[in-house]
Amino acid sequence: MMKFIIGYYLLSAIAIIVCVLLGYFIYDKRVNRNHGKDVPDGFQETEEINIDPVTGEKTRVYYNPATGVRFYKKEK
Repeated sequence: MMKFIIGYYLLSAIAIIVCVLLGYFIYDKRVNRNHGKDVPDGFQETEEINIDPVTGEKTRVYYNPATGVRFYKKEK
């Protein structure tokens, strides 16, 4: 009975570690993906601005209507 209990907790710990590692490597990084100083050709400025509540940095969103891709540029 004791081996069953230890095995259960060990298996649970391994499952939690696997979930944490998967979450770290698969985490949604779209917001930080396209930062840059120069806006690529074909992108139009939108009215959407995101403000980081911690740092106060503003990020302007640009949109390419031909591809549907969004570009995020940090503003000063």
